[in-house]
Amino acid sequence: MDDILGVSLPIFVGMTLLLMGGAAVLIGQAVAATWRSPWQAVGYAILLAVATRFLSRALFYGDPFFTPWAWVHGAVIDAVFHVIYALFAYRVTHVAKMVSQYPWLYERDGLLRYREKSAVV
Repeated sequence: MDDILGVSLPIFVGMTLLLMGGAAVLIGQAVAATWRSPWQAVGYAILLAVATRFLSRALFYGDPFFTPWAWVHGAVIDAVFHVIYALFAYRVTHVAKMVSQYPWLYERDGLLRYREKSAVV
C-alpha cells in the first residue's frame, strides 16, 4: 500500500482525507460562494494536492522529494480525492445559493440539484 500511495495508510487517511480533505471542502465552498467557475475549484484542489504530498513526505519521512515518480504518483492520487471533495462542496454550495438567491425561480430537487419552479395558474 505504501508503494501505491507514497505514504503509509494512516498518514494518507489523516493528512489527505481528513485534514486536507477539509481544506478541499472549504475550497469548493469558497469558489461557489463567489460565483466562480468550478474549474477554479479543480485548479485549487490540484495545488492543494501538491502541498499535501509535500507536507506528508516532509513531516513524516523527512524527505519531501525522495522518489520523484512515487511522489508524483501519490500527488495524483491526492489530487483525485481533493478534486472530488472540492467539486462536491462546490455543487452543494452552488445549489444552496441558487435556491436562496432566487427563490421565485428555483426550488431544491435534492442535495445536488435544483429545478425551475413550475408555473402556478
